[in-house]
Amino acid sequence: MKGRSELPVRFLMIAAVVFGGGSLALFAVFLFRGPLRLFTLDGPVNAALGIDIALCLLFFTQHSVMVRRSFQDRLGSFVPAYLHRAIYAIVSGVLLIALVIIWQPTSILFSAQGAARWLLRAAFLGGLAGFVWGVKALGSFDGFGIQPIKAYLGSRKLRAAKFMVRGPYKYVRHPLYSFALVLLWSFPDVSPDRLLLNITFSIWVFAGTVLEERDLVSEFG
Repeated sequence: MKGRSELPVRFLMIAAVVFGGGSLALFAVFLFRGPLRLFTLDGPVNAALGIDIALCLLFFTQHSVMVRRSFQDRLGSFVPAYLHRAIYAIVSGVLLIALVIIWQPTSILFSAQGAARWLLRAAFLGGLAGFVWGVKALGSFDGFGIQPIKAYLGSRKLRAAKFMVRGPYKYVRHPLYSFALVLLWSFPDVSPDRLLLNITFSIWVFAGTVLEERDLVSEFG
């Protein structure tokens, strides 16, 4: 009976990895090649940008709401705490996938050519490698909420995170955010929708840096 009761929990854990990891991989492809044009609507530029900004705001709002203590307390009234981070990863993944699929392209205003284009492409790949390096340097980083579920399934306590400085963290305070900015701005084709994406996500990244710094000071001093 216990095995059956654990099946939904295990399914949720797998879903968190699939949607969380899959959405990040898809978003990386989106950043590298531009809009996938899987679902495009004919209309004026303003209409396309309106849809795009709505997708961005929906994604940002979800992140802001779901990390709030009040939301987690309400969620905790009917969902165990060890599932919260996995649910967060799934919802975030679904919205990020929706953003990539529904994103509306606009006409290109300027394209880098020749050596400049290759340099920007190299910068993207370097930023991607740096991002992966930063994640690995965290060691115990659990972006999909897997560890709390494993702790529950194994009937053990979740170990507290340790503050360690290694990898790119030796040189940059917030390397993941820094590499994320490189990934955003190393695209060689400039269009209104890409500028919208880069500017809004850059603001979100800077806001995340401030909030993460506050959390680090609060947790580790």
